[in-house]
Amino acid sequence: MDWVNGLPPGVDEIHNPFLVIVGRFISRTGILKNIISDRDPKFTSSLWTNLHQLFGTKLSFSTSYHPKTDGPAESIIQTLEDMVRRFCEYGLELKDCDGFTHFWCILLPELELAYKKSVHSSTNKTSAIIEKGWNPMLPKDSLRKDFVQTHPAAASFKVMLDKDRKHSVRCMEDQFAYAKEKCDISHVRRLGTCIHYQPQ
Repeated sequence: MDWVNGLPPGVDEIHNPFLVIVGRFISRTGILKNIISDRDPKFTSSLWTNLHQLFGTKLSFSTSYHPKTDGPAESIIQTLEDMVRRFCEYGLELKDCDGFTHFWCILLPELELAYKKSVHSSTNKTSAIIEKGWNPMLPKDSLRKDFVQTHPAAASFKVMLDKDRKHSVRCMEDQFAYAKEKCDISHVRRLGTCIHYQPQ
């Protein structure tokens, strides 16, 4: 069991670690039989050990980055801490005049989605595929060309418009040819003939 530390406080409240354990951890998983943690004073305190003695939980301690216990967890936590720091650093719209981001916790869902969609070098898979077997779909994924479909009525309407346009062009060409032919033959103008002109 590890704690991500060094984060700024949330919006209004600072959580006591033990309230977090009861409120978030035990409510999700129940009471565990064994907890492997490092030797942080939070985990070696008499309150913590007595609490888990009452629960009947065995506390196992390891050293930091130990490959057989919590080495992978430590490296993931280090990655997540780095991501949160950088993510909050570039959330400019959420910074105050001193440059501090106070509402960093509202950025966490986007950060979680970005982490789950990123391909990891050790597995060459996303953590969403490893955890759930599928990648979550993003709004940009629904805008792909294979998802955009034309309604059949709109397609047939376009075909009808194209046919009508071709027919209209053909009719205009025929009318222009007919008018040119009639105008040239029947209206011979000679020098001295009167032409009636009516301005509009």
